[in-house]
Amino acid sequence: MAYALAPQIYARPWSFGVVNICRSRRYLCSSLNFTKIQSDFRYSSVGKLTRATGDPSFRSVEEGVEEKEEFQVLTATTSYYNDIVIVDTPESRMLLLDSSNNVHSILYKEQIWTGSYWDEFASLPAIIPEGPIAIFGLGGGTTAHLMLASWPSLQLEGWEIDGILIDKARDFFGLSDLEKHSDDGGILNIHIGDALDPSARISGGYAGIVIDLFSDGDILPQLQQVGKWLELKDRLMVGGRLMINCGGNVVKVTDNGIRSEVSSADSFLPRNSVIQALSEAFPKQLCWKKLPKEKGENYVALTGPFPELESWSAVVPEPLRASVKEWRPYERL
Repeated sequence: MAYALAPQIYARPWSFGVVNICRSRRYLCSSLNFTKIQSDFRYSSVGKLTRATGDPSFRSVEEGVEEKEEFQVLTATTSYYNDIVIVDTPESRMLLLDSSNNVHSILYKEQIWTGSYWDEFASLPAIIPEGPIAIFGLGGGTTAHLMLASWPSLQLEGWEIDGILIDKARDFFGLSDLEKHSDDGGILNIHIGDALDPSARISGGYAGIVIDLFSDGDILPQLQQVGKWLELKDRLMVGGRLMINCGGNVVKVTDNGIRSEVSSADSFLPRNSVIQALSEAFPKQLCWKKLPKEKGENYVALTGPFPELESWSAVVPEPLRASVKEWRPYERL
């Protein structure tokens, strides 16, 4: 399998400025207190977010740091599928969708990379054939922004079940900019519908499929079934691959907003069931990694023959080169 040439990183305009790479102290936004934001929104669209190392709402790279950051609720609405809240801070813009309080999409205003699992998806084009790449679970478009910034000639096919969410993402996350051809020919084509429906396929198959499908903080139950992965496998062209966000640690939030992380023992089994189903659908053709705490502790999986990591690392954007080497083959117990 041929590896692509090393890409250049291009800035693309979006709804409130140009996204540029820069080095800065940043925090991982793995989840926000949705209950708190809803409470604030009843009275004002402006509030403060607390960033604290011990609070899973914001994990700081620097231990022991706690500070408050102002935020503004740009829009809050309810669709058939989601409670949609878009929050703006001086550093970033974030999408919250449900009672899990997880951030489903984020775009930083002064940099491209998120420091979380979305960055991993931008490494996929280097190890797949040329051809259309699907994003199942487009959300606010974080993955699409990263992929087209890194590989500006890609044809992306983004699937999202919530049309109201897409309208909001066009207004506040710059999706409409990605729907126009770039100078290099890259584009995001958006499809409103169920990505798991058999109709979400194209003639000739996808070169790759990114899967990021959750409901109320949990990966969809269909993705714990071997038969569904076999059906998704059939949507790939020869040499195509799937890359999947399998989830991370579970965060419980009580009615009064008190947060606690579920122990790894409690959250291991459902995450493992996804990996287990994948291993049966892709025997000896599955690799995985668990991201470190500062990157959200998500499990990520990749199908296909185990890549030659040094070659892969050499052709991805520089910020991804070390993390690409962390993939390991899955070996059933």
